[in-house]
This record gives sequence, C-alpha cells and structure tokens, in this order.
Amino acid sequence: MPAYNQVLRRLALRPGLVYGSSRSRTSGAAAEVVPLATPGAAWRARVPAGTTICFADGSRGAVQVPLWAEMPDFIIRKKDGVAAYQLASVVDDLRLGTTVIVRGLDLLPSTAAQLWLAAQLPETRAFSAPRLRFCHHALLTDPIGQKLSKSTQAAPDAAWLSSAAGPAVVYRAVARLLGLPPAASESLTTLKQAWG
Repeated sequence: MPAYNQVLRRLALRPGLVYGSSRSRTSGAAAEVVPLATPGAAWRARVPAGTTICFADGSRGAVQVPLWAEMPDFIIRKKDGVAAYQLASVVDDLRLGTTVIVRGLDLLPSTAAQLWLAAQLPETRAFSAPRLRFCHHALLTDPIGQKLSKSTQAAPDAAWLSSAAGPAVVYRAVARLLGLPPAASESLTTLKQAWG
C-alpha cells in the first residue's frame, strides 16, 4: 500500500492529470468532477483525446491501441481509497522485476493504459519495452465457450496448481499459446529459455 500511495500522490501533483470523480464505473453517465479529497471519490487519469499507445507484442507483432477511445479516463484509485488494477499492476511488476507479461487478448487495453500511466512519472517509466515483453493470447474457454480465468473458476477447478499434475498443466497451456515446442512446457525454466 505505501508504494501504491506514493505513486498516487506523485500523479496527483501533475497538473490536469488526475481528477476526482463521483461517477459509477457502470453508470455510463458523464463524470461529475470533484476535488480529489472528496470522500468516496474515485481518482481518474485524464487520457487526452487521440492518445494511441504502440508496442510490440510477442504473438501479435506491432500493436496500436487507441487508449482515448478504449479506456478513456480510467480509474487509478477506487472509491474506497485503494489503488486500482492499472496502477497496482505497474507498481507490482516494477517491484517484482517482472520482464515478461502474458495476458489474455481481452487485457490489451489494460496493457496500453499501464504503459501510458507508467510514462507519466520518472520512477515508473521502466515499465516499458525493451525491459518488458508482452504477449497477448487468445482467450482460453471451457467446453461451453465461457472464458477461463482466475475470477471465473468454480471451486473444483480452482486448484490447478495443487492438482496431481502440478504446475505442468499451466506450463503446457502457456507453451501452446506461445507456439513453443512441447519440450518447453516441462518447467518454468525451460519455458523462459524457449521464449527468450
């Protein structure tokens, strides 16, 4: 939390970058701009019109995301005062020394939002290529076509890593998505070596 809050405070000091909003994320109504100190206000990052983020993706090649259209003025601090996903991901990945990020294609706009957000401060600018490599894969679905994710796992499916197969099932899925040879799925080490 202290690391998140430090970055939030620094972003709030940038003129015109962050504003308080009382709008519900799902309301679709225009944001009511309020002071950042307003109790219950979310903090939003003001994305300028026309902002497009370009980066190299390991499975898609050169990618361009019109951030201003796909994620305009996204939330960086929730109404409860806790850092939102976009900011927390940047801070965590920098803190942990993450160098490869593999995500579902549905999170392509989030990657763009995080790259744009990280570029706003000197201490977070390292969240960028070539230090980071990204790979956005097609979504994995269950037999009836519903997206598989941490948030949608049913109780019996939630223990992939503790199953008899251990983490190998995850390594095989990642290797398949990245188009790597079967031998690359033996362990996290061989998977990392195969992808570089």
